Amino acid sequence: MSKYDEYKVLYVTEGGCGTLLLGSSGLPLKRLEATLNQEAADGWQLVFQVIEQKRFWLFWSREAIIITLGRSRG
Repeated sequence: MSKYDEYKVLYVTEGGCGTLLLGSSGLPLKRLEATLNQEAADGWQLVFQVIEQKRFWLFWSREAIIITLGRSRG
């Protein structure tokens, strides 16, 4: 039996403008923090996270974080 009854996946990427102008801009940590705090208030818990590097246009790459949340209905 699973610890959680339902799951939710969040996908957050760093900004494209900063990647083009500066070579990288970083993940939007304040937005990510606010989102996670709201999800926690709704009963969601962090289950798993992974950071990926994706090619962005020709020469750049962009980071993204994939977060899996879980919660029990009971």
